[in-house]
Amino acid sequence: MPPLLLIEDDAGDAFLVEELLQEVEKPPRITWVRSMAEAKERFTRDIQCVLVDLSLPDASGMEALRHVLAMAPDVAVLVLTGLNDAHVGIAAVAEGAEDYLVKGDVDARLLARAIRYALERKRADLAHQRLIQSELIRRENTRLEHGLLPVPLLAPGSVEHHTRYLPGRQRSLLAGDFYDTVQGPDGAIHTVVGDVCGHGPDEAALGVALRIAWRTLTLAGRHGNDALRTLDTVLRHERRSPEIFTTLCTATIEPGLRHATMHLVGHPPPVLIRGDEIDVVRGGPSGPPLGIFPEIEWKAIDVPLGDEWSLLVYTDGLIEASVDGGPDLLGTEGLLSIIEEQEGIDLDRLIERVTEINREALGDDLAAVLIARKG
Repeated sequence: MPPLLLIEDDAGDAFLVEELLQEVEKPPRITWVRSMAEAKERFTRDIQCVLVDLSLPDASGMEALRHVLAMAPDVAVLVLTGLNDAHVGIAAVAEGAEDYLVKGDVDARLLARAIRYALERKRADLAHQRLIQSELIRRENTRLEHGLLPVPLLAPGSVEHHTRYLPGRQRSLLAGDFYDTVQGPDGAIHTVVGDVCGHGPDEAALGVALRIAWRTLTLAGRHGNDALRTLDTVLRHERRSPEIFTTLCTATIEPGLRHATMHLVGHPPPVLIRGDEIDVVRGGPSGPPLGIFPEIEWKAIDVPLGDEWSLLVYTDGLIEASVDGGPDLLGTEGLLSIIEEQEGIDLDRLIERVTEINREALGDDLAAVLIARKG
């Protein structure tokens, strides 16, 4: 039985409790005090149960119990009452005690059982409180993370636009991968997909910072190297260590929707479907990831689109799936093969097939944006 604290000013009653507990199989270590002031001085973290009389020199009734509950909120509390004070014991349980015992009406077996039950109830209560707290925190995090995911700024009917976002962290909605799409006042469509190296809340926060910075720059009319250099500066100031870098792909689709300008900043090449032709965007990379070298110029890649096309921009979580659980990775060629088999890009079907090939849930973060114009 774990150590307990006995708060009892009557020496005879205290002696009786100590004698009864000596009869149990593993007698507890008992710390006996005569007042609430002494109890506060001698209470230690290893004490798991408190037996308290509600008639003390410096506290009585519910006041005494409240002092104990404030002093030891995570400890089982048993109240000791007189023969004519059973109603006080019931009130004490309503106030927060685990149980009450009537002096003179208890033996060793009953006392030991009451202490054990009180300990178990307290453990159950604490576990329930932790569960509720965890659920509340999860809900708050879910609301926060949903609020941080972007809502594309697109004119209705201009193009088809689909996104998927799958964090690798368990029980998380947000990861270091990020995406966004914004249509400018001239009708040009700007999109970005990025990947902060690493996994965890720090990387997720950095990804959100970069995504919001990109949207702000885009709405301000800053694109290409001008925007990339600013994002590089933001990354260097916001990252927690100098080893953190970020890859990304930006694409600006001109207002006529027949031509795009892209920057592949250390990022996997997008998949482009034009008519019956399925291939990755050639001509990259534009340069190294953000956060590696200062004073970098990233070259633009001109991509003719035509009248009917589909453009898939994604993070490497999609192509770094293992093939049948082995050492080989899917890669861009494997991704193209799946798209050819499925005769087009449906993000749900595509990710489902990649997951099947991986033989388990994808371990890396994944963000994907599909923009399509049908003739």
